[in-house]
Order: sequence, then C-alpha cells, then structure tokens
Amino acid sequence: MARLALLSVSNKTGIVDLARRLVEEFEFDLISSGGTAQTLKDAGLPVTKVSDYTGSPEILGGRVKTLHPRIHGGILARRDIPQHLTDLENNQIRPIDLVVVNLYPFEETIAKPGVTLSDAIEQIDIGGPAMLRAASKNFAHLTVLCDPGQYEEYLQELRQNNGTASLDFRQKCALKGFSHTASYDQAIAAYLSQQCQNTYNLSGQQLQSLRYGENPHQPAAWYQTGTTPTGWAAATKLQGKELSYNNLVDLEAARQIIAEFTDTPASTVIKHTNPCGVALGSTLVEAYQKAFNADAISAFGGIVALNHPIDVATAEELTKTFLECVVAPGCEAAAQEILAAKSKLRILTLPDLTSGPKETVKAIAGGFLVQSADDKIADSGQWQVVTELQPTPEELAELLFAWKVCKHVKSNAIVITRDRTTLGVGAGQMNRVGSVKIALEQAGAKAQGAILASDGFFPFDDSVRTAASAGITAIVQPGGSLRDQDSIKAANELGLVMVFTGIRHFLH
Repeated sequence: MARLALLSVSNKTGIVDLARRLVEEFEFDLISSGGTAQTLKDAGLPVTKVSDYTGSPEILGGRVKTLHPRIHGGILARRDIPQHLTDLENNQIRPIDLVVVNLYPFEETIAKPGVTLSDAIEQIDIGGPAMLRAASKNFAHLTVLCDPGQYEEYLQELRQNNGTASLDFRQKCALKGFSHTASYDQAIAAYLSQQCQNTYNLSGQQLQSLRYGENPHQPAAWYQTGTTPTGWAAATKLQGKELSYNNLVDLEAARQIIAEFTDTPASTVIKHTNPCGVALGSTLVEAYQKAFNADAISAFGGIVALNHPIDVATAEELTKTFLECVVAPGCEAAAQEILAAKSKLRILTLPDLTSGPKETVKAIAGGFLVQSADDKIADSGQWQVVTELQPTPEELAELLFAWKVCKHVKSNAIVITRDRTTLGVGAGQMNRVGSVKIALEQAGAKAQGAILASDGFFPFDDSVRTAASAGITAIVQPGGSLRDQDSIKAANELGLVMVFTGIRHFLH
C-alpha cells in the first residue's frame, strides 16, 4: 500500500511542488483539508479531502475538520505495537507517514491596526497544533514538517535514504514542531495577557548559539520570539563574521537611535550601547562623516546605523576605518562590492529600522520587570519655554535633535550638539554635574554657541552656570525639580534659553 501524507497548511508556499514530488517520485497518497485540498486539486494533483477520508463533514464553519480518530489514530499509532496495528485495521485507519501542517496567521492578524478580540480568537488554530503535537510525539514512526523551508531538505532526505527519512532527521523535525506550537501558544498567551493585564508570558525559539555573552566565560544564545521572524531575526547579513552577543545589544541601541530620524539622512556610531556620534546631513555620507568625526577615537571599532540605504560614497567612507557592524535599510549593489573589501565587517540590512518591541523586559532575582517601551514621539510644540529669552526656529530644531539623542544615552545623560551633530556626550555618571563636565570637556571650544540636553531635571543651578561658562546658549530638560526656579533664574541672568519638555527619559 502506498504511503499516506496529510497536508493541511495556512501558508501554501511550496506546497504544490512538495505534493507533486511526493506523488510522482515517492508514490504517496495525499489527504488534505479545506483550502489546501482545493489548491492541490487545482494543480491537477490526486488528493482526498479529509472529510471524505473520515466520513465526517467539516462543521462549525471549519472549526472542526481534522479532529477525528481516523486522523489522529493514523498519526499516533506506533508501528512496533501489535495492538496499535490491530486497532488501525479494525477501524479502517491508514497509518500516516508524513504530516505537513502550518498554523493560522495569528500573529499577522493581531499586528493589523484595529483588530478586535473576536478577530484574533478566530485565528487561534486548534486542529493544526493538535496534529503538530501528535506527529512530533510520534517522530519514531513518521515525519512532521511545519515550515516551507523544510520541504526541499525532506525530499533530499528521501532521495538519499531509499525513500525514507532517518530517525535523526525525524527527531529534528519533531523539535521544530514542538518549538513552533510553543511559540504560537506564547503569542496567543501574550496577546490575551494584554487583555487581562495580570499575566505576562515570555518564550522564544533559539536561532543560534553565540560564541559567548558579554564576556568569554558566559554562555549565550539568541532567541526569536513568535513564529514569524521580526526585527533582527528578519535582518539579512550581507557579509562578515557571525554576530556576537555584544554586537546584537549594540545594534539594538543603534536601531533605537536611528529610528528617531526617518526623513533627513542620519547616522549614529555606537560603543557599549551609548552613542559616541549622531548626526544629520544633506547626504548619507555627510551624516556618517559628521557622526564619525564627532568622536573619532571612540568610533574606532564601533557599530554604525544609517537610516537610508548604503550608497557608493558612504561605502567608501565605511571602509576607511575599523568598524564592527553596519546596519541600514538596504545596500546598493555597487556599494556592496566596495564593502566586500572589508570581508570581516558585518553588514546587515533591516528594511524596517523603526519597528521595535512594545515592552522592555529585565530579569531580576526571582522574576522579571516589564515596562512599556519609551517610544513617545518628541513634540517640541508641547514644550514650555521658561526663560525670558525665546528660542529661534533654528535653536528649537537643534534642541529637538539633541533631545532625541539624549533619550538614548545612559542616565545621567547630557548631550551637547550644534549643526545637528553631537559634540559631547556625558553618559552613565552617578551625578548630573559629572555628566555635564564630561560632555563639555569632550566638546571643548566647539561648545561655544552650542546647545545642551539633559535627560533629567537639574536639582540645582550649578550645571546651568557651568554650561553657560563654556558657551552653551540653550538648554532642554524635563523640568520638575522643586528648585526649577533656581535654574530658570540662572538662565535668565546668564542670557540662556531654557525649555522644559515635561517628559523624563532615564535609561538604566
């Protein structure tokens, strides 16, 4: 008797070709449900509908199709137990040798704007996960495939092993099946927890092991959340060495900064999650040059993010020094040829640099902390000018640029900019005065006529006076200190502009 394959997929990529190879090369019989059966029939392939095979119609609008003993008995039967084989014969059940299943697009559905809870519920697959779990459990006797990327590998496995799949291959596929259902259930649980607001579930599927974590003695791995690759899991690495733990952490910090600037060409250079340079330019290469030269010493070995595709001029500049990684929305073919001269440089393309996680999660002893992402869009129209001196339109634009950068610097954070370029960055100090001094020292004489951004309020007027003595002309800060008036008075006395945003951006 021919072997039997059950095909029931939401994502029909490659399913017709797989089915054709199964029938023509390996003489499988096919059973299939609903839309998959119609797709195969339209392609001229011999297929039996699940409802015809089971003798039970699809009911409840398709909610019940494959939940039937003739399906699950065929999947779960152990061929090495005589009683199982007797049960199959007595109930006219054929053993199933291949299960090809992928699931309703739940994650894609909930990602759509305006989706309702009812819409989401209808995209929770029941029969699919049941078949995946059953087939994965019984991998000793059959193969389960849940990803179109597995189809060709499976066919090659059959060709190389006289029409059978090895036990090692079947076990590997079973692991992927369980991982797939776990990620799928996690996406559902995470969505429903948002509705209930009293639980938070976190799980992921390992993409790859990393050489080590922050330090060589720390094992590490990279996990993807959800069943659909997003974010860095969806990035394309054009060249270079494997990404490290620290690379990925720095790349995410770079992505968050560059996401602030969507139109004007922008570049940032990151070291240890802090920007050593951020700049806008009339061209991408100008933005990169300004960002790199903002602190060329620190930029050596840095992570670069660009908000426009890499062109030839920018590629030529990128090859002039040692960098760890570069990420951009795309890369021109001619630019890629130039970058190939730096074969170890990791070049990644991530078309959507602006989409990030909606929450941040941090582990603590005995649990973890969850907060919504700090993704509030800066709006200078909502700011309050608290000094007698008003900012010019040019100053206001510069203050907005500095404020956007300051948001992504470790607190206590001070950023000094001019001409949409960072001149000095004071990051992660235990007191704000120390951050001010570091930023001003780094800016040096360029601080004359520059502006200063602070992620938190000034509790005293000392930082205002220090900034003024270095030549700073305008300050942007959240405000909210009990001694705000001291800072405002000092700014008025020294002829500075000061604006309050009403928003704090601590980054721990």
